[in-house]
Amino acid sequence: MIEMNLGTTLLSLRNQKPLVHNITNFVVMNYTANALLAVGASPVMAHAPEEVEEMVGLAGSLVINIGTLSSTWVEGMEKAMVAACQLGKPVVLDPVGAGATTFRNDTLLRLLAAGTPSIIRGNASEIMALAGQQGQTRGVDSTQFSTEGLESAQMLCRQLGCVVSISGETDVVVGPESVAYISNGNPIMTRITGMGCTASALAGAFAAIAPNAFEAAVAAAAVMGVCGELAYEGAHLPGSFQMSFLDKLSSLSPAELDERVQITIENNG
Repeated sequence: MIEMNLGTTLLSLRNQKPLVHNITNFVVMNYTANALLAVGASPVMAHAPEEVEEMVGLAGSLVINIGTLSSTWVEGMEKAMVAACQLGKPVVLDPVGAGATTFRNDTLLRLLAAGTPSIIRGNASEIMALAGQQGQTRGVDSTQFSTEGLESAQMLCRQLGCVVSISGETDVVVGPESVAYISNGNPIMTRITGMGCTASALAGAFAAIAPNAFEAAVAAAAVMGVCGELAYEGAHLPGSFQMSFLDKLSSLSPAELDERVQITIENNG
């Protein structure tokens, strides 16, 4: 059994305040920036092809989210991916809506040809589509349980050499040697847009400071789930929950994270 002190990782993030370069979608840009600030990181949202390479050089990590695509944005994503990989910066790829359209699928192939992400984070349908299996997608929503994407995640992990994180009722994080199951969170999180995108942004923050991508992905999933539970204790409707969730990202203590997280880690094999 692997021991992981997630509270210490959270404390390191807050002490180091990493700059996270996000090329993300219009729907979530404001909320994910606020989430990064709340947890203790520093966000920058820059997608213009003319500046992304310089911005990657300043940042501790890169998060690419394909939620709202255009040809210009794809060009920026590709340039940023190449620059990050050349500089050895961690990259989180969120394949929003993978499998839904040809343009979306072609964009993902283009990005994976440009460089290998450190972490791929999506729902089960997206992970299954990215791996070439028959996961059904409904826009950007998953129609599969997270554990159904385990085989696809293991395939991507082997083929690309990256960590794969699947969000769901139980979050599943697949690394080269281990698989983690995190059973925190609340169903209301599925009724609010941008929760998955926020998880990807947090994975980028932790990737900038954690010793490895597996621990970063686990820490992000754990913080999301624990903060979701804590937020729901005082806010049972979507609007108030959003604000409460940001508050919990800010107030969550390392000890509280270690106490409340429900995690099981097994060998990957």
